[in-house]
Amino acid sequence: MNMDRLVFAVAGLFVFSSVLLSIYHNQNWLWFTGFVGLNLFQAAFTGFCPLAKILKAAGVEPGQAFI
Repeated sequence: MNMDRLVFAVAGLFVFSSVLLSIYHNQNWLWFTGFVGLNLFQAAFTGFCPLAKILKAAGVEPGQAFI
């Protein structure tokens, strides 16, 4: 699995988990959902993604979106 797919998979997992946590635990988890969404939005324009930098340092094969 390349870096792009991992970034999208982790972002989807974070959003899904935080929505579930907001339903069953506390609504403040929606702030985390907003943070992930905002980070995805800025990454679309700037190409900078903190998770991509971490994965690159870990030696994950790069994809086309995050270089």
